[in-house]
Amino acid sequence: MKSINYFNKLTFLAVLLLAASSCNSFLDKPAENKSFTKETDYTISSNMILPLIGVYTEFNGTQWENFPLISVRGDDVNAGGLGDQQGYAETDKYNYDNGFWMYNSVWQNYYADIFNAHSAMEQIALYKEHATNKALADQYIAEAKTLRAWWLFNLSRVWGSVYIPKSSDPSELLVASLSTKDEVMKHISDQMDEAIALLPAVNPNERSDIRGGVSKYTALAIKALANLELKNYQGVADATSQIISSNKFSLESDYYNLFKLKGKLNKENLLEMQYSDFGQGSGDNYSYLFAFFGPQGWTPKVTGAGDGWGFFEPSMKYIKFMIDRGETTRLETSVIFTNRGIAEIKKDTKYATLPAWISNTTKSGDRFNDYARALFASGKHYLPSDQLTPGRTDYGTNKNFTCIRYAEVLLMHAEALSQGATSSAMTAVAAVNLLRARAGLTALASVTTTQVMDEKFAELAMEWGTRFYDMVRLGKTTELSYDGRTYTDTKAFLPYPQNQVDLLPALKGK
Repeated sequence: MKSINYFNKLTFLAVLLLAASSCNSFLDKPAENKSFTKETDYTISSNMILPLIGVYTEFNGTQWENFPLISVRGDDVNAGGLGDQQGYAETDKYNYDNGFWMYNSVWQNYYADIFNAHSAMEQIALYKEHATNKALADQYIAEAKTLRAWWLFNLSRVWGSVYIPKSSDPSELLVASLSTKDEVMKHISDQMDEAIALLPAVNPNERSDIRGGVSKYTALAIKALANLELKNYQGVADATSQIISSNKFSLESDYYNLFKLKGKLNKENLLEMQYSDFGQGSGDNYSYLFAFFGPQGWTPKVTGAGDGWGFFEPSMKYIKFMIDRGETTRLETSVIFTNRGIAEIKKDTKYATLPAWISNTTKSGDRFNDYARALFASGKHYLPSDQLTPGRTDYGTNKNFTCIRYAEVLLMHAEALSQGATSSAMTAVAAVNLLRARAGLTALASVTTTQVMDEKFAELAMEWGTRFYDMVRLGKTTELSYDGRTYTDTKAFLPYPQNQVDLLPALKGK
């Protein structure tokens, strides 16, 4: 079941140029560190981009298990039950098993990516010695540094204290000490300060060299995320203000299709993993394994479209929260219902009568039948069968995977201001009301931190575990004890993988 298609370096470059090439498929192992060799001719400046392409290759070729483990905790999402990944389901319930394969895999995956980024930066620095365009070399290093920061950010949110690699040599982990989460976040913020001035000041979709590649504003968003974890709210406001004032980003008016094909390289996206089937019904196809999120049984509008595994579902708590708010646009986008799920909602007399639009058939015409593992499915990870390229049948294939949206930037900005930060770029209430207007809700006259967090719950559910990490950060962890789960502060971080404890001296006894 564990599989994902990876780009090789030349393939990924071809993808960015919208041309087809070949791919490699790897099973159950992280990418190897790609160290430079003496045979490389660093005087050939035109090859300087290749190490950077390798970093983007790793970014887009993320292993499927990374996102689920990062995102499964929180009162917005549940792991699908009755499956063969019991350790994953138990993690959702805050019962952690450091021998579960996902823990070790995600740790290895992201550290392999980070070391590859260091290797790329070191190689580009060697090209820079001979390059006439040294500013371009600096930009490439800054791009690798930004993607490295994204991986390190997620590692620290999951495990807290982690290693901060300094080079491309993995053996340094044998002697390195752990850095606290605050130290990691401060490091990320400082790294982004180094990168920001060297990156193009564009929306990623405006880049002509590496379309969709990171930009100054991607680095600013990652800086804001890191400072949010540090509760440095003025730092958050300063970073988000620059993004807002750039006028390079705006909310996509069609929220439903933002998470479909229309969302690819959308004006709202600051960072996304890119995939393509090149518009062809057969041949090369580079995709994330969206089957993880799909139903075990459905009646698709397009006959023959494949289903999925049923391992990721919106929580009942989230659905009731959205119904209570009178949400339609965001609820029908985020949640796909089954008849069994609808019946379960109605068991609560408060919800005996549901809005008429709630149905097991999506607005795109796909019917989600009852299946054993879940009551609902994630609409944010769903591609309607009529948006599949004719001839393609894999669930969700050709869909991009969004990492950071402008909506999140606006909500970080609003939270920072509600916590006492200042900005002349936009008020907190204006930021929140932009999102409410898109969702078809009435405007607010003022906003408190609680209202901002409610808006964030509604907007960002099932995206990168944001809800869980917010509640932990703000100490609102009573929200995380729901539907039979009991959260305690000892559950904020996953235990270190046993395989790594056995290998790395600094983890012993942790």
